[in-house]
Amino acid sequence: MLFMIIAFVLSMCANYLLIRSSSLHGHITDDSNMGGVQKFHTRPVPRVGGLGLVIGALCALFFYYHQTGQAGVLGLMLLFSAIPAVGFGILEDTTGKVGVRLRLLAAVSSAGMAGYFLGAWLSSLQVLGIDDLMGHSPFFAVVITCFAVTGIVNSFNIIDGYNGLSGMVGAIILLCLALVAYQLGDLELMNVALVMVASILGFLVFNYPRGLIFLGDGGAYLIGFWVAEVSILLTARYPQVSKWYPLLLCCYPAFETLFTIYRRLKTHRSNPLMPDAGHLHQLIYRRVVRWSVGSKRHADNVARNSLTAPFLWVLTTVAAVPAVLFWDNAWALRGFTLLFALFYLYLYRSLIKFKTPRWLILTKKRFTPE
Repeated sequence: MLFMIIAFVLSMCANYLLIRSSSLHGHITDDSNMGGVQKFHTRPVPRVGGLGLVIGALCALFFYYHQTGQAGVLGLMLLFSAIPAVGFGILEDTTGKVGVRLRLLAAVSSAGMAGYFLGAWLSSLQVLGIDDLMGHSPFFAVVITCFAVTGIVNSFNIIDGYNGLSGMVGAIILLCLALVAYQLGDLELMNVALVMVASILGFLVFNYPRGLIFLGDGGAYLIGFWVAEVSILLTARYPQVSKWYPLLLCCYPAFETLFTIYRRLKTHRSNPLMPDAGHLHQLIYRRVVRWSVGSKRHADNVARNSLTAPFLWVLTTVAAVPAVLFWDNAWALRGFTLLFALFYLYLYRSLIKFKTPRWLILTKKRFTPE
């Protein structure tokens, strides 16, 4: 698929140019704050990888449109709808002055635009009671859709804490969505998902494992928005696809977000919008990875950072495998969603109480400190 090669190559080239030219724009684009609770890098790094994703996806979608005509409109309209969320995300990446509430409102705007231009509205959730309300009140369906899309968009930003984490999780989920779209014969939706996968992989060339550029809020929002909208369009076009299919696929970022809100409100009684160091990926870093690579050299800090993401890739895959196998079976998907939630809670509780499961422990390596 030539358009996928275009997305990969142009995303990679755009990110390479952003890295090489950082001396010109680093005072605007670099993440130089290394003292925050969610900061784990030791040198300033450009955090505008989202620009590379946009360039790769936009050029590939234009090429796809030129090849197929009307079939290529979907991807371009989806990228157009993402402008508010991605734009305000990149503005935050470059200025640091865009509040969380304004960015969430921008995500709501993007969800509304996708719903208006592409008909990407949720008609049901396969949840007793809520489906009746959505069926009787279109306004309620719009609210639920915007809320769901905004939640997924924000969830990918929440898990964007280590090299390769948010990007690869998004790629895994989009690949699964593309697989079911292919099984249903919807090549248009499959290609829209694969364009973003290719753009993400072009970004990961420099993000993982070396961490030479970060997604930033703009990139994380774009991936989350793409995942959410492809999920809605797939379930809207094909009623046989259970609404629980994309929910199980997104179980890790979605449950991380819900649990974070609960933890901040009920346990710590803090603002759910304020960052903290209590996420699952941060616990894995502190309780599992940090002790296996012990020195303070920059190279070892990068190694610790990059060793964290694969644990969460596996966790995402654990949810993705049954989702793909039972994409049309709502009861099976509900059961696996419950099992995933219980497993997440078990893992989180074990880590927070310093009872790390043995199968998580890495073999310690010896490093000579500087």
